[in-house]
Amino acid sequence: MMRDDGALAILLYDGAYARAHYAFVVAAGALAIGRPVILFAAGRGVHALARDWRGLHDAADDAGVRARGVAGMDTLREATIELDATLMVCEAALKLCDLAPGQLLDGVQVAGIPTFLEAARGRQIITL
Repeated sequence: MMRDDGALAILLYDGAYARAHYAFVVAAGALAIGRPVILFAAGRGVHALARDWRGLHDAADDAGVRARGVAGMDTLREATIELDATLMVCEAALKLCDLAPGQLLDGVQVAGIPTFLEAARGRQIITL
């Protein structure tokens, strides 16, 4: 059963810069047209919601992205926050990546997969 508001749930499980960047592109785009978004970072993808996201594999690629006139990670993350995305990280993944909740962006919820799945109920789920 899909929600009629076009709500999305994005599951970012990979720690590659390209996947994380695209997760934020999709989130910001959806939010810009009024579609509610939950972005849940798991696995090494939790680095995408850390204050210092440079723990992502190939994070240095961001400079090239910005040099070509494309929004970089900082811009996209700010947009998703300003447009009221729900941001969540996997509690177990934080432990695996040796990140503390205090290292996350303000407002990021630490949760388990059951909490994400319940919040995502009825939403279109995109996995990156």
